[in-house]
Amino acid sequence: MHGEYKVPGGKLVMADVEVADGQLARVSISGDFFLEPDSALEIIDEALTGMPVNARVPALAAAIDNALGDSVEMVGFDAHAVAIAVRRALGKATGWGDHEFEVIGPEVMDPVMHVALDQVLAEEVVAGRRPPTLRFWDWDSSVVVIGAFQSMANEIDPEGAARHGVDVVRRISGGGAMFMEPGNCITYSLVVPLSLVEGLSIEQSYSFLDDWVLGALETVGIKARYVPLNDIASEAGKIGGAAQKRFTTGAVLHHATMAYDINASRMVEVLRIGREKLSDKGTRSANKRVDPMRSQTGMARDDIIAAFIRHFGQRYDTRPGSYRPEELERARELVETRFSSREWTHRVP
Repeated sequence: MHGEYKVPGGKLVMADVEVADGQLARVSISGDFFLEPDSALEIIDEALTGMPVNARVPALAAAIDNALGDSVEMVGFDAHAVAIAVRRALGKATGWGDHEFEVIGPEVMDPVMHVALDQVLAEEVVAGRRPPTLRFWDWDSSVVVIGAFQSMANEIDPEGAARHGVDVVRRISGGGAMFMEPGNCITYSLVVPLSLVEGLSIEQSYSFLDDWVLGALETVGIKARYVPLNDIASEAGKIGGAAQKRFTTGAVLHHATMAYDINASRMVEVLRIGREKLSDKGTRSANKRVDPMRSQTGMARDDIIAAFIRHFGQRYDTRPGSYRPEELERARELVETRFSSREWTHRVP
């Protein structure tokens, strides 16, 4: 059996394994990584041979580290990466190439519907009624989408929100507030099976699931990098941030918002911590616009989104998708019963 794992920003690790009597009977690790001394490769193979087929990533990685000791230099990979490749070979974890993704382009709707659809599509992936899905948001009104654990009182200036007609919606993932006016940012949601991030820590899964977008940004002229835990930044400063929720039933929701052309003056009147957010994006004055994607690319927002979709399709197997009537109906139900309710929105006062 064969498995592969590409370390984000690192090298490709491949594992070929044979199984007998519930154990790894033969293991052969290879890849384009660097390893000194050469003999360490045989030590890695031997350390894994005899391990139970149900051993999880931490146990496999520990076996490798214990066998290698401190004198071995691993460049572009580590024991954890080897363990993930082995788990994929065993069919316990999956890679990008094991899935066909449905891609849904921007569709204008009430922002709260997008928040509800994040939950609905995750439930559909878990149930096997929908494949892994990448979708882009578009919306018709101004809103602040706050994280699942943020305080309304600490985050939102109610007078500023009322003055500018900005609603507040709480999403199901953690992270910070997203100030969203029509056309001012680019937001996408990616829903995948848990198997795609099997063996990855929360921090590792952030960079892993957004690795494609760094390539997409490069195609539109932005040299970007991932800044742990969940930020995407360019040489000019922060572009955006990601948030994530893992469903123990079998799916991961991962979404990101990147600033295209934000009215900074308005943002700091609505968000209590707006000035800190501006400084995080390399902007000193609230009179300036936060527009890293518009100013750095010179492209229309729709053209950037189209470039993102095109790049994702070049990297992975995809097919065009759409929201199914029953998914939209379920989302409307959740809007009424949960996401528009004061109990949910003010769950953290």
